[in-house]
Amino acid sequence: MVTLEDFRAETRAWLEQNCPDGAKGPGQTPLGSKSIELEPDVRTWLDRMANKGWTVPTWPVEYGGAALNNDEYKILIEELKRVGARTPLTGRGVNYIGPTILEFGTDEQKARWLPICARGDGAWAMGYSEPGAGSDLASLSTKAVKEGDNYIINGRKTWTSDAVDSDYIFVLVRTSPDKPKHEGISLVLVDMHQQGVTVNPIALISGASPFCETLFEDAIVPVTDLIGGVDRGWTVGKRLLQFERSTHAGINISGSQGGRNEESQLPELVAHYVGKADGRIAEASIRTWLTRHDMNTHAQRITQRRAIAELQSRAPGFTSSAVKLTNALNIQDGDELLMAAMGNSAYHWDTDSGASEKEVAAVKKWLYQKSLTIAGGTKEVQLNIIAKRVLGLPD
Repeated sequence: MVTLEDFRAETRAWLEQNCPDGAKGPGQTPLGSKSIELEPDVRTWLDRMANKGWTVPTWPVEYGGAALNNDEYKILIEELKRVGARTPLTGRGVNYIGPTILEFGTDEQKARWLPICARGDGAWAMGYSEPGAGSDLASLSTKAVKEGDNYIINGRKTWTSDAVDSDYIFVLVRTSPDKPKHEGISLVLVDMHQQGVTVNPIALISGASPFCETLFEDAIVPVTDLIGGVDRGWTVGKRLLQFERSTHAGINISGSQGGRNEESQLPELVAHYVGKADGRIAEASIRTWLTRHDMNTHAQRITQRRAIAELQSRAPGFTSSAVKLTNALNIQDGDELLMAAMGNSAYHWDTDSGASEKEVAAVKKWLYQKSLTIAGGTKEVQLNIIAKRVLGLPD
């Protein structure tokens, strides 16, 4: 029997020998997209980790994982961070739909789809929200009509993040329009490389367009690609949302959280703009703000580690809403702190005005991360879940 000490030693030795320099520190992280070319070291890192089963380390070996337990998973993450290794593979394949198929899929569906997710052989988008069905998701109207061995999909989804670079999309559709709205929904897997699927990017204030609108016009889905049973999509879809929120919160052990180096450079950045006096941040209000943010960041990390240690399944239940929300709010607080410290330097949109590339990137990141309390379930939705499901408050 391999002890945890032996596992750590073996993991450390393997990572030191197999993690390329070009896969360390900030840089490209694969989503699995067939349309995005990977840098050579990133490709090598992904292949090596996939062969090791460490892109999805807690999944069963037969589906591309390494069957690590919680303690082994924690050690792997620590050792990845120690060498500065980037996550070998991320995205909705390993973090959202993969764990959902593992829980609700048939043996045939698991055998087909999970190795694809584990190896990054295709990126995934998420087809949930619609123009008339956002927070009230059960009001969705995208239809799936069964014709022989296929479903024919028609409708429109919005906020389908990364859809322009995705190969597949998991979609909540209405399969029984005569049933109550929560009971007539199913979850299907759609190949986006077909004539019946059109993707239109949605421009954001930050200038980037990761969010999209996706149209389905007689798109075809084999009946074998409906997950969890006909009209059981509300149950399956809610579980997937728990995996999504757990990923946002940093507590989903089902996917590839990996070795992202999350150590904050915020103190150094703030000091660069505000300056220091007697070895500490010169401006008292900024110094107090930074201290409070640092304390909250450490508390958040401790909470994440505790949540992972206490997991009895592959994703926590309603804990994910609380940790997801506090994580998003703390990240946004750090962005606001940096903008306050930057002063006039925080009002540049491009380098033509004399700002550095880092300053422009910081401003656009601040704007983009406003979406953190919207994406993956809005702040208001999370507060409702916490009130009802965690605190037990009445409706």
